Amino acid sequence: MQPILQAKDLRFCYDSGAPALDGVSLDVYAGERIAVLGPNGAGKSTFFLCLNGVLAPESGQILLDGKPVDRKARKKLCERVGIVFQNADDQIIASTVAAEVSFGPMNLRLPRDEVARRVDHALDYMELQPFRARPPHDLSGGEKKRVSIADILAMQSEILLFDEPAASLDPTGEERLERVLARLSDEGRTLLISTHDMDFAFRWATRAVVFCAGRVLADGTPQAVLADADVLRRAHLRRPLLMEVWDTLRARDLVPPDAACPRSPDALARLLDEK
Repeated sequence: MQPILQAKDLRFCYDSGAPALDGVSLDVYAGERIAVLGPNGAGKSTFFLCLNGVLAPESGQILLDGKPVDRKARKKLCERVGIVFQNADDQIIASTVAAEVSFGPMNLRLPRDEVARRVDHALDYMELQPFRARPPHDLSGGEKKRVSIADILAMQSEILLFDEPAASLDPTGEERLERVLARLSDEGRTLLISTHDMDFAFRWATRAVVFCAGRVLADGTPQAVLADADVLRRAHLRRPLLMEVWDTLRARDLVPPDAACPRSPDALARLLDEK
């Protein structure tokens, strides 16, 4: 299977001169759910901005469907790879929610009827129809986050990058976000999420990629990556709580010795009921 999106030896420095990306390579396949992990300053956000075409790497290549993305293809990259910023205020520019969500499709020079259809679909998807005439900057943090996701849905991007999407969300907002992510995944979208929440990464992702000092430190299944004590130590990450609980149960012979650690509390409960 050919990767849908590839980064090859990406390098990027900000004005400080310290490399934000120091030779990052990664293949992304259609339909994956990738948790991008690592401490602040590890290069995760810069990597997302390069994948989306907002930043141009100083060296290295981005490939889309196996074809290098040059200056002329940058617009296509931005259309197919959408990004939701950590701070929604960095993304929101319009005076009403409806105008904000329509901004991207209008820039694609789509017919007016198609823009309206996409806006209505995105607002329905994110349960924002009651807010369509409201100024986005008057909304709560969680509501703004929903608007920023609706922005990308209206673009119909097939690859979605979420930079710390749970930041500023309360527990209800986090639950709503996970439902949206599950629906997007079920629809076949490719999702990459930068997060510090190891419990979320463990239960949600099909793949975990750890960044450290501008490089990819580890890449594999969440079960393998988050069980690697050396990777966690070097990237200043903690083990998921469920792994800690699982080790305690196994030490007391309360679970089958050859069973793999479940990835959610519900899965753990089912396993214990079967025992």
